[in-house]
Parts: sequence; C-alpha cells; structure tokens
Amino acid sequence: MISRFGWLLLAGAALLRAQTNYEIQVYGAETVKPGHTMVELHSNFTLAGTKTVVDGVMPTEHSFHETIEITHGFNDWFETGFYIFTAESTHFGPQWVGDHIRPRVRVPESWHWPVGVSLSQEVGYTRRAYSTDTWTWEIRPIIDKQQGRLYWAFNPALERSWHGDSVNQGVAFAPAAKIGWDFTKKVNAGFEYYGSQGPVTGFFALKDQEQQFFPCVDLNLSEDWEFNFGMGVGVTRSTDHLILKMIIGRRFDFPRHKAAKTQ
Repeated sequence: MISRFGWLLLAGAALLRAQTNYEIQVYGAETVKPGHTMVELHSNFTLAGTKTVVDGVMPTEHSFHETIEITHGFNDWFETGFYIFTAESTHFGPQWVGDHIRPRVRVPESWHWPVGVSLSQEVGYTRRAYSTDTWTWEIRPIIDKQQGRLYWAFNPALERSWHGDSVNQGVAFAPAAKIGWDFTKKVNAGFEYYGSQGPVTGFFALKDQEQQFFPCVDLNLSEDWEFNFGMGVGVTRSTDHLILKMIIGRRFDFPRHKAAKTQ
C-alpha cells in the first residue's frame, strides 16, 4: 500500500547483481552522524522486465519492490545499516525477500582529504525465488566530491556469491556512478549508472552484462529529509528495460546527552 500510494502522490530487469533492484542507490562517502539514525524507504516499480520465471527466479515485470533501510551512526567514521527486502506483483501478494547488513567506515573530515572516501561491506541472504544467489558479500569502495555546483560519486563495487549459481564465477565487478548539478540550493539533477560486468578474471560479453542508466533528481528540502527520484533504462538484454524508483529518507537524532538533560 505504501508504494502504490507513494507513486500516485508523485503523479505518477534481470536483477542487478550488485545491489539488485531492491536498493538502487549510488552511495556518497558521508556516514550518518554519531547518535543519529537514518530510516529510508526504497521503492521501485518495474514497468518492463522479465515476464516469466527465469532460472527459478520470479518475473520482475510489474513488480513493486520495497526496501526498508535503517542506518545508525556510532562515531564520526563508522555506521551500520540493516535492510529488509520485500516484493509484490500481480503474480503474488506481499513477500519477504531477504535481509542484509552493511557496516561502513569512512575517512573522517578532520583528515582533510581532497575527496570523500569510505568503504562498506554488505552481507546477506535473499530467497531463491528472487535471486539465483542466496548468500552474497559485497565490498563497495566509495569516492565522492562536491565541486561548486557539481557533485560526483563513484562506487567500484566487488561482489562474491557464497551460495548459488554464481559461486564458480568468483569475484565480480559491479560499478555504480552518479553525477549531478545543483540547479538551486534544494534541487540537484543528473544521472546515475549501474552495471555488472561479470568476473574480474574475464568480463561477460556486452550483451550479457547489466547496464542501466537513471536520469534522477535529488531534493534537499531539509537537513532531516532526503528525496531521490529516477527512471532507469536498461540497455542490454540482461537488464530490466524500464524501472521507476523513489527513495525517501528521514534522519532521527537520538544522542544520549539529550536524554540526560531531560532527566
């Protein structure tokens, strides 16, 4: 109900191996502030995707995917995120898909590096009906920079399947990137890219790679809220061809010293 209402309110692929289409996001290097918690709802709807069961995986066309992400900042260089994946379509009702956990460290701002740098590791389980790989591990280096009105980020992720059809492929390369321009203080628009090229020992042929491009808009309406909207176009046969996505995030401040003052 949340996703349908959300898309109406806004007037309204083969799964990406790197993040799948439950969590379509290019990460910036910044972590959640100490004592703060970020709650995000990742919603997307596949307009054109797979129409039949492929390798035991449910079809993606006309599927809603909802992901709840809860991330807590422990200090100025460490956070941990937890994901709950769900799916719903005309073929089946609401379904739990899986869970992931994602600890992340960053280079503190006090080091004064010329670019933002952080490193996340995401480990988790996905049900076999929704992915040919059930247990996976991803290492995601994150580099970003705000240069005047221009913002860019690059996530050259490496991933490994521990249980499933891709185990024998070893480590795969799955990059993501983002470039955006601040048209106003509150509106940034640009493009996001998501790919999965295959094993680092030998990439797949281009037609078998996953390549997807999202024109997107970010709204910076408040320090406590984040909004991201985009439409993704898959350009290879192995990618869902058209996806709408939306991310809504809310930051909560739960520092212990505030609680102490009220006592």
